[in-house]
Amino acid sequence: MTDIQLHYREKGSGLPLILLHGNGENGNYFEHQIAYFSRNYRVIAVDTRGHGKSPRGTAPFTISQFAEDLNAFLEERKIERAVLLGFSDGANIAMRFAMKHQEKLLALILDGGNLDARGVKKSIQIPITLGYRMSKLFSGLSARAEKRSELLGLMVNDPHISPYELSVIQVPTLVLAGTKDLILEEETRRIAEHIPGAKLRLIEGDHFIAAKAYEAFNAAVEEFLDGISGTKAHFGEAVHGA
Repeated sequence: MTDIQLHYREKGSGLPLILLHGNGENGNYFEHQIAYFSRNYRVIAVDTRGHGKSPRGTAPFTISQFAEDLNAFLEERKIERAVLLGFSDGANIAMRFAMKHQEKLLALILDGGNLDARGVKKSIQIPITLGYRMSKLFSGLSARAEKRSELLGLMVNDPHISPYELSVIQVPTLVLAGTKDLILEEETRRIAEHIPGAKLRLIEGDHFIAAKAYEAFNAAVEEFLDGISGTKAHFGEAVHGA
């Protein structure tokens, strides 16, 4: 159990496909995925703690806590197994979740994730770090500065995952990123290389391929899911509460 109830959007029926958005966003980021995949899946787009319509609560504002929030969310809805798709910070949450609760996953899709701040291009990370330090100074003076400090802190202090930790993940995994992503390509490849059997796809575009290049993105995700042994018939037998 956690101290909050996460807000979510749900559409469709069948195998649960859980969508986790990025920093400062909400589940609406996946508008094109909700519309597309709800034809065959039970799509659930979750607002993470302190994002969108989900309350901040009092627990730590960390990637690890968000992973535990997700675990409680699945348990509350009696979703025993699901496909998990995370974007950016959502991908980082998904990695943390998979390392601890992979028995609840049928497949894992990581879009634009990183292991730590060094995996982000310096031209992007340096302003983030400076912004975090400034907002941290004023966080005690205004709620807005406090919220900004927490959000930027996720990109400075988290997720701190060693690539070797990823070796425990044994579920089918797809790693995605844009060809002009703010995540270093070597970081994306490092993640794919350290998850046993993971598939890697680079899609033309920037960090936001799910929104801007959604046709190519959705096709890559669908191809991956259709290619998993047993596909939907096997998944359907494995899922309860769907």
